[in-house]
Amino acid sequence: MRRALATFILLLAATGLPAGAGAMSAPAQGHCRVLQAEKLPAAAGGARAICAAIERAVAAQAPGARFSVEVKVVTPSMLAATLVVNGRALPEQKFAVMDRTVGEASIRRFANALAAEVAKAAKP
Repeated sequence: MRRALATFILLLAATGLPAGAGAMSAPAQGHCRVLQAEKLPAAAGGARAICAAIERAVAAQAPGARFSVEVKVVTPSMLAATLVVNGRALPEQKFAVMDRTVGEASIRRFANALAAEVAKAAKP
């Protein structure tokens, strides 16, 4: 049920090239930036909370991957992210909460979805 909900909520829009690169054995190395964080509701925890959740999720799902992520707060209920994994750009990832604004639980789902994309791209 949770997976189905996450699939429903996560809207993927292909805007880049699919990527594939070799995985490394070192911890994930990432850079995170959040644009328009002032649009976030207080319950979301701010830009720092978003980046921390993404970094934790990527470290768990794709250790060794080099990545950067730029998250744009489109509205208080919609986020978009641009990922670069091991030097390759991935399609833009979009995430929307349909019945409320972004909060702690939805940020975790967003971070896990991004981490899954990083893990897929980091596979040889």
